[in-house]
Amino acid sequence: MTMMKVIPISASAGITGFESPATDYKQLPLSLDELLIQHPSATFIGQASGCSMQNVGIFDGDILIVDRHVKVQDQDVIVANYNGNFVCKIIDTKRRMLLSANDEHQPVVIHEYDQFSVEGIVVRSIRCHRPSPLLMNSAAIESVFNR
Repeated sequence: MTMMKVIPISASAGITGFESPATDYKQLPLSLDELLIQHPSATFIGQASGCSMQNVGIFDGDILIVDRHVKVQDQDVIVANYNGNFVCKIIDTKRRMLLSANDEHQPVVIHEYDQFSVEGIVVRSIRCHRPSPLLMNSAAIESVFNR
């Protein structure tokens, strides 16, 4: 059984008769920016492509919130520049490897001769269940590949 923790925010709306939907509307004291982004000046957004991270809940088309301010720790989900390509992987700092979260993809060793830099830590991922016109504009969000 899937469990869900409910965020305690009160809001109500009239559901009987023909009242205006805004009659009992209350402003929610919640900002998605504040909820999702801790370091605004050090955060960027990308879009996942591929299936290599699905076992950690990142699927093709998901939105990734990437924080450059957070210090890299072993087994973090990161976005990195690996030989000129942006990749989303789990970093194994002890063995210098990039790991996928899908058994169909092999680990990648980070060699001394590889061009490699961590661009940030994936701190949140968002799944859109309906297409968003904003996301269809390829210039709006930098694509992050999960190869």
